[in-house]
Amino acid sequence: MLLPRLVTLISGLGLSALAQAAPTHYPLTVENCGTPLTFQHAPSRIVTIGQADSEMFYALGLGDKLVGTSLWFNDVLPKYKAQNDKVERLADNDPSFEAVIGKRPELVTAQLEWMVGPQGVVGTREQFQELNIPTYLMPSDCEGKDNLVGADGTRLQPFTLDTVYKSINQLAEIFDVQARGEQLNAELKARVATSTAALNRDALKHTSALFWFSSADLDIDPYVAGRKGIPDFMLNTLGVRNVVASDEEWPTVGWETIAKANPTFLIIARMDRRRFPADDYQKKLEFLRTDPVTRNMDAVRHNRIIILDAHAMQASLRMFDGLETLATAINRFDLPK
Repeated sequence: MLLPRLVTLISGLGLSALAQAAPTHYPLTVENCGTPLTFQHAPSRIVTIGQADSEMFYALGLGDKLVGTSLWFNDVLPKYKAQNDKVERLADNDPSFEAVIGKRPELVTAQLEWMVGPQGVVGTREQFQELNIPTYLMPSDCEGKDNLVGADGTRLQPFTLDTVYKSINQLAEIFDVQARGEQLNAELKARVATSTAALNRDALKHTSALFWFSSADLDIDPYVAGRKGIPDFMLNTLGVRNVVASDEEWPTVGWETIAKANPTFLIIARMDRRRFPADDYQKKLEFLRTDPVTRNMDAVRHNRIIILDAHAMQASLRMFDGLETLATAINRFDLPK
């Protein structure tokens, strides 16, 4: 009964914060990825470039301020569908600069720095600033990371959950809903404690895993999770070793190399977007079970394959769902002695 009590206790602490959180005093300045942002008031029109940003706003009760969204990997969580249906989808992947500014936003948020950064696919922070539009980048993608090295950036320091909690706290302060932010963070911390407490770490100490996100083509090297990023954090939290040694966020690694590492588990992304053929997890499964190299891997032969939403592999609220899914699935496998 200890774990339910822990969740109840932490949630109760969050509820008590509803009466304690101090209101925001404007003008407010927050430091964001090396750039100070000053707000004279809470922005009333937001464009999000990232599913993580959107669902975070929904969880904070700020969905009515969204006027445009983009860059989605999976369908929105059912509990946010009604709210999300009211927000214009500017693009499933990266929107144009013109589409974003055409919504007259008072704030643009970006899940990934390569969307809005020094080499921004959508635009640079300076371009938005010239129009007096502040840009908020998720700390999880800029702190301890060099996004100019590697296709998706390279981790200089291991990802930590503190960057997610920081995003929630900062956005809550910008919009003067600090109590909601404290409550949300308390609930997330309780979920992490609950999802990992029941694991048999002794049984997992010799296990390993590979995260396969997608592939530009099924005949070429796949995009897999490197060290120090979000999937690696999830594995370390569960006590499982990542077989990929690269510090790049999503490096490409050959199947021969992966087969030689012979991971205990294969974790493959399910997504609703269709940018690459391997975005379809069924095609991933077919490849794994028919390719002469991959079909002989232990994880394939023993069906130790876990399907996980792609968005759960990102620094997002969905990541906490992913951690719970992994913990539950791994506990069900008969592991080699």
